Amino acid sequence: MSDILRELLRVSEKAANIARACRQQEALFQLLIEEKKEGEKNKKFAVDFKTLADVLVQEVIKQNMENKFPGLGEKILGEESNEFTNDLGEKIILRLCPTEEETVELLIKVLNGNKLASEALAKVVHQDVTFTDPTLDSVEINIPRDILGIWVDPIDSTYQYIKGSADIKSNQGIFPSGLQCVTILIGVYDLQTGVPLMGVINQPFVSQDLNTLRWKGQCYWGLSYMGTNIHSLPHPDSKRRNSEAPSHMAENTSSGAEGSHQFSAVISTSEKDTIKAALSRVCGERIFRAAGAGYKSLCVVQGLADIYIFSEDTTFKWDSCAAHAILKAMGGGMVDLRECLQRNSEMGPDLPQLVYHVQNEGAAGVDRWANKGGLIAYRSRKQLETFLSLLTQNLGDTRS
Repeated sequence: MSDILRELLRVSEKAANIARACRQQEALFQLLIEEKKEGEKNKKFAVDFKTLADVLVQEVIKQNMENKFPGLGEKILGEESNEFTNDLGEKIILRLCPTEEETVELLIKVLNGNKLASEALAKVVHQDVTFTDPTLDSVEINIPRDILGIWVDPIDSTYQYIKGSADIKSNQGIFPSGLQCVTILIGVYDLQTGVPLMGVINQPFVSQDLNTLRWKGQCYWGLSYMGTNIHSLPHPDSKRRNSEAPSHMAENTSSGAEGSHQFSAVISTSEKDTIKAALSRVCGERIFRAAGAGYKSLCVVQGLADIYIFSEDTTFKWDSCAAHAILKAMGGGMVDLRECLQRNSEMGPDLPQLVYHVQNEGAAGVDRWANKGGLIAYRSRKQLETFLSLLTQNLGDTRS
């Protein structure tokens, strides 16, 4: 169903435009931050913010998909609540209105009467965006629409987005922090099996024009269904100046790191000491720290790191679904770390891939959709098996 993927690419670029527009003026941006309510908070962070940009992006994706494919909008689940409270104590449900003028009126209520800011945001929200990719135009894949569910993380790495650092230097192409770590994540999965089918990762802040201070972005996508695998994958060393990625068809790309145990891994700054110690023996100095679950997954997609490993339970279905679908199209995937470490030869050859349709039993709030066993993102099965063997060996008797 390449028409759905094509529309997701288009709305992701529209979402990226909103994210960039909201960062253009610092005074405007400060209006857009609201602390999340208790049930929405990620326990990893002491203070967890949502921004109007987050909610606008999520609602634009929902409404655009519903307009193009009636009934699909209600199957889109996201991280953010679309309820805001203004200075007068009024609760406002933010939805995308049919006209720019109506959206302005709604935003004025959210932004406490700030008409200029409301008009600027409404203009971007209603601006049309085109996205073309010859690879998608040449492929027609029929996936029943009624089996599709969609996870959206409208702005992943919100802290980096709020902080807005534009001068962070990369370490071998991987940014430890900064606006480059911000991503927009859209993952499509099978409602019946939970298997990821399509993924879009839009990176709104890739390169900045030093004269105009305007940012350009990059978009990555993948589709994996019934033996058909197709993805966009620029060379990891390319400058990625355009907002669309070059594309190619994918065969079975399950090649590993022949004769070498020198893996590279991207990790969170909050990773457990036991995992970091084992990783240092497996990867040597090729361990990179970076912000944002979406961005760390993207580093694996780009080939900047072999593995993204995270042992905590503070990533969620909306963080992983998009990258999982792209990696699956490339011959890789995303697995449950805890289950991998507990595996033995009697458990068979199947890897414990993450699935996206089932809530965690007994959990409340966002924890219902947490990746409870942690995760590993990888590009090749052969490489993953070797990595897991070495990791388990170096963890000794420790089990997460």
